[in-house]
Amino acid sequence: MHEITRRDLMKKSAGVVAGMAAAAAVPGQITAAVHAKRRGRAEPRLRFGVIGMNHFHIYHMVEAVTRGGGELASVFVLEPDLRAAFTRRFPNAHVAADEREILEDDSIQLILSSIIPNERAPLGIRVMQHGKDYIADKPGITTLEQLALVRRVQAETQRIYSIMYSERFESAGTVEAGELVRAGAIGQVIHTLGLGPHQVGLTQRPDWFWNPDAYGGILCDIGSHQVDQFLFFTGSTRGNVVASQIANYRNLEHPGFQDFGEMMLRGDGGTGYVRLDWFTPAGLGVWGDTRIIVEGTDGYLEVRKNIDIAGRDGPEHLFIVDDNSTRHIDCSSVELPYGRQIVDDVVNRTETAMSQAHCFLATELALEAQQQATWVTGAPG
Repeated sequence: MHEITRRDLMKKSAGVVAGMAAAAAVPGQITAAVHAKRRGRAEPRLRFGVIGMNHFHIYHMVEAVTRGGGELASVFVLEPDLRAAFTRRFPNAHVAADEREILEDDSIQLILSSIIPNERAPLGIRVMQHGKDYIADKPGITTLEQLALVRRVQAETQRIYSIMYSERFESAGTVEAGELVRAGAIGQVIHTLGLGPHQVGLTQRPDWFWNPDAYGGILCDIGSHQVDQFLFFTGSTRGNVVASQIANYRNLEHPGFQDFGEMMLRGDGGTGYVRLDWFTPAGLGVWGDTRIIVEGTDGYLEVRKNIDIAGRDGPEHLFIVDDNSTRHIDCSSVELPYGRQIVDDVVNRTETAMSQAHCFLATELALEAQQQATWVTGAPG
């Protein structure tokens, strides 16, 4: 565990980041999210389809499942511009006439979607009722009422309802941090600090982006990433929200929008704090300095997923501090296992990528934090 220069590799990554601002309005031009990595592909073991893509996360969702042994068979996207961008990227995918064509295709086992957030749970219910497994972009569910219905249908059908928490599953540094924690590198985990800053102006935002009924609110949306990591690193299987707050400081032309949020969490394996915002300055050069800090009894570690503002090139910086030293770990060769694991789970009916209980608990806590959040004094509500 020592620092290794990744200059050549990361110069290429930096070029991708620099080009994102110009390309983001056309999702098909985005080669991957900043925190996504390409790895070797397995031979196809299942066929999957895509229904709806209102967020460019769908691209690294497709890449992950393809790496894991999935073959993209069909796509249905309502919006012509988004459909054209997707088919330019994946020209071999059959363009379905409607959603039903994919749902009723018995050769397709798995459906992926990054449709508008409040439409993801209803779509997932239809997918499960057609005997297929489902991966939604986060937030995969936007209300507690949706969650209750999804839980019921999932229990009835025994299909997989997975949510792609990409800040963990598609972050090499976070994957490596998980391995270190499991190996006892920092002792017993007692606390996590999750920071999820984002940049509003990096892309041209659609109308639904500003509507909390559509995206679920900042704690439900971005916060679901952080709750997932809190549960994962602390090993918590139960939890509750201690406190939560939201605000709209700078986007007053969209009065329902939330550009700041925070929550405190308590689980049976530790405690956590989460802070989220839409204030990343353009001068940073990436969409957000997202971080997870994991405190243990014998040390701590930090993952800076997109950038090291101290000057190291590229994304995915992992630091670990213990009684012996402070180290920077190169995560460039770390495998991203989610795609392989979720394909395994679909084929074998297992829970290796993420347990269904964990998936739903992360969502439940984020939704409860959103529901009980108070507006910060001075912010419009």
